[in-house]
Formats: sequence, structure tokens, C-alpha cells
Amino acid sequence: MQTRVRFSVSAPGGDRIHHVNEEDVRVVLSRLPYELWHRLRAVHFNDRSAGERLFGYVNRGRREIALCALPPRMGLTKDLRMGQPPEKFGARRGQKWSTLAIRRFLLYEVFLHELGHLQPIDLNARSHRLRFARETKAEEFAVEWCDQLWSAPYDHHDPVHNPPTAAEFEGHCAGMPLTTRSS
Repeated sequence: MQTRVRFSVSAPGGDRIHHVNEEDVRVVLSRLPYELWHRLRAVHFNDRSAGERLFGYVNRGRREIALCALPPRMGLTKDLRMGQPPEKFGARRGQKWSTLAIRRFLLYEVFLHELGHLQPIDLNARSHRLRFARETKAEEFAVEWCDQLWSAPYDHHDPVHNPPTAAEFEGHCAGMPLTTRSS
């Protein structure tokens, strides 16, 4: 029997916004095998980003994920790991990222990375902290599952759940904003 994931939303301050929402996260979860997220108890959308430095985190009990509110426009190239190019998410190096690219990054990099931290690595470890994936394994999990989910087209009205298209880059180069909806 599948567990029910709870969601909570805290209103962000200043000009920050929640780029993704409950529906976005539920779509990602529905695309993943249940065994990968059965430990997940709750997802929180809060405003604890510490400026632009923190995108998401897992609580100490390894059962809840928080995704942080961020400014509406920002560049994230410096925050990519494992040699990922910004084009993977629909952005151009040296430019502010579109809303769509930020949303892709939050769902298919940050959320999957945090979900990677929920994966047990060594159930016999002496400490609770060492039982679960640390940074390297969590990032490998995120990259592997993003690549797997984007390897075949996914029929969904929101383009955030598929890799960027050539048309998105053409629009980006022409200076057109790449937004699909307001969050």
C-alpha cells in the first residue's frame, strides 16, 4: 500500500516565489518506482533558502523534503554539479535562467537530489546519518533518474516534465521569456 505524502506551503517573503508546487512534485513521484520514495512522508515549500544558497534539504529523520522559495529570475549555472551544462535544463550559460529552466532544475535536480538522500546505503551503519546516501550518492541518484525520466517523451501539458526543446532555445536567444504559467 502506498503512503500518502503530505504537503505544506509557507508564504515566501520579499520578491521570492515558489517555482514548483504540489502538482509538479506529484507528477515526478508518479514517474518514479514507489520503492524509491516510499520513505517520503512530507514535502514542504518554505522560505529558508538563506538568500540564493539553499534550494532544498532533507530533515534529520530522512523522511521529509523541503524546497525553498527563490527569486523570480536568477542564474543557476554556478550551482550545477557533476559537469552538467545549463542547457540540460533549458538555460544558457552567462544568462538569467527562464522560469521553465528554474522549475526543471528544482524538480529534476534539487528534488531528485534530496530524494537521493532518502535512499538507504548501509542499513548496518553505526549511526543513523551514515545509513543514507550522502552528497555524492544523492547527486548520482539525481543525475541517473533525471536522465532515465527524460530518455523517453512524457505526455504532459507542462513542458517542465520533458527535456528542453530546440524551440525553447530559439525563443531564449530571441529574448522571449520562457514561462508556461505563474507559480
